[in-house]
Amino acid sequence: MSSPYRVDSPIVVGVDDTEAAMRAVRWAAITAVKHRAPLRLVHASGFTDPYLIGFTVPPPEMFREDLQERQRQALRTAEDIASRLDVPSVEATFVSDAAIPYLLHASHQARMVVVGSSGRTGLAGLMVGSTTLALVSHAHSPVVSVRRDYPDAVADDRRPVVVGVDGSPLSERAVTHAFAEASRRGVALVAVHTWSDTSTAMLEERRLLTDWEPIHEYETRVLAERLAGWQEEYPDVHVERHVVKDRPRHELIERSREAQLVVVGSRGRGGFRGMLLGSTSQALIHHAACPVMIVRPDKHAGSERAE
Repeated sequence: MSSPYRVDSPIVVGVDDTEAAMRAVRWAAITAVKHRAPLRLVHASGFTDPYLIGFTVPPPEMFREDLQERQRQALRTAEDIASRLDVPSVEATFVSDAAIPYLLHASHQARMVVVGSSGRTGLAGLMVGSTTLALVSHAHSPVVSVRRDYPDAVADDRRPVVVGVDGSPLSERAVTHAFAEASRRGVALVAVHTWSDTSTAMLEERRLLTDWEPIHEYETRVLAERLAGWQEEYPDVHVERHVVKDRPRHELIERSREAQLVVVGSRGRGGFRGMLLGSTSQALIHHAACPVMIVRPDKHAGSERAE
């Protein structure tokens, strides 16, 4: 069976002392067990981060030392979480580099980069406003956002993986990762395809002028065609198809309430074709009821090696 992941590529987790980061560590550790992949815990403590705004002068040395000790303790706590979950291989790294550049560099060889999205601002937290969105915009691997208000993942979770499908090449990459994740977790895959980014209410007003049934039939065929090859590749994955006339972010957020992971693609531009960062992907990061995997375009096509 082919895989979108390189052999022995690690799952990289950004670690700090927030509750969101520890939830991200636990999710990543459980995923590492399912993938039989190494787990790399990283805390980057740099203060000169060009992506962060707010500090105009370096903080006092005593503050820096206290912060570093708290972050080292957070890394030790993360190691303990991973050890209790029997992760095959765990590496913990404390570096003085700034978080975003370091994690972006690590994403070149990573299976995925996992971050906790706490929604807070400030230097210590991995935040929706900067770190998470910067990684989603520029990382070379998929990025998984785990919010602090999402309940701890459990190893025997039977909830499905949900994927947004639009028929584009980027959507195809998202589908590839979604099938791989569903197979690793032994759960069903829910494939969601919407064909309108206009509110359903507005469409209903125009119903007399437009015959939607042929459109629904066409979009149903598009979804079936996009999934056919992957269903043969992953015969162990049960697939549920849903073709919906609605905004994609509304449907995917709703589906996330019963899912353990939502997978979408993002190229950072508007429209459902490509699952935009500015609307659908960002809405999912902020509002989905489960972790969200954002898959970006392959910058080095052909470089991946199947497991």
